[in-house]
Amino acid sequence: MTAPMMRILGRSGIKVSAVGMGCWAIGGPFFSGDTPLGWGEVDDDESIRAIHAALDHGVNFFDTADVYGAGHSERVLARAFAGKRDRVVIATKFGSVFDETTRQSTGASAEPDFIRRACEASLRRLNTDVIDLYQFHLNGYDAELSIAVRDTLEALVAEGKIRAYGWSTDFEAGARVFAEGPNCAAIQSQMNVLDDAPQIVAVCEQSGLANINRGPLAMGLLTGKYTPETRISGADVRSEKSPDWMKYFRDGRPNPEWMGRRQAIQDILTSGGRNLAQGAIAWLWGRSETTLPIPGFRTVAQVEENAGAMQFGPLTRDQMRAIDSILER
Repeated sequence: MTAPMMRILGRSGIKVSAVGMGCWAIGGPFFSGDTPLGWGEVDDDESIRAIHAALDHGVNFFDTADVYGAGHSERVLARAFAGKRDRVVIATKFGSVFDETTRQSTGASAEPDFIRRACEASLRRLNTDVIDLYQFHLNGYDAELSIAVRDTLEALVAEGKIRAYGWSTDFEAGARVFAEGPNCAAIQSQMNVLDDAPQIVAVCEQSGLANINRGPLAMGLLTGKYTPETRISGADVRSEKSPDWMKYFRDGRPNPEWMGRRQAIQDILTSGGRNLAQGAIAWLWGRSETTLPIPGFRTVAQVEENAGAMQFGPLTRDQMRAIDSILER
């Protein structure tokens, strides 16, 4: 096997594989009232096999959140990383109030005392002494108020609880506030070939931060698995009970607008031996040297497919320009 593609996690100096694994889905079901926030039922043993397969394919970066599965994703990672902690870079997030027993997400907080409690709880669930990247998970939180959050995270770095921090936000103002923190290493944003995030890319490039890409496969639209006839139901965030922010799927069906965009560029993405998902990941690498896509997974096969993108590397400049022309941007 060839050596995996590597990138640096912003200003932290931490070396990470050029593709990470997003660990939302392996948390299993959780809810806000009746609204599903997870991706349906999971097999923890298969999740652990998939994580080990990722390690075997050169992936060392795993991104989760305390609220995924109401703590369950972090616990699964702890099982998978037993005896392997020195081989992995763990990113998790905070900001949600939830009940592990009922698997309900019940609110949010950014108070300093809450952040400290959340950090300690994640350290316990992950069975680790330090979190490599600790990320604020309240996307639209007020930029000015976020200074206190940033200062709390700087204190946690000084205390050795975390190595670096970031914010999962799609808003430039907040990203720039966090970028002023010496130990800020990353901004995580919604970004894929169909749904660019130029303002966040600019912040990351200007500030030397990693740009972690959530939704790199547009919640599955960029895998080729879903057709206009697809119907998703049950405890899946893409189902007919999906939250208001879900845009790639509507009423449990792929959104025709986004499907049309995918179809228009599919031939470029699948050129050169790549499958559709690998082409979507390759676009992100071609977009900026700061990008770090974190496609989700539930099976060994999905991990092998996504990690396999590293065999091909980024799209060429001509391919990138052709996609921009087709999508008129």
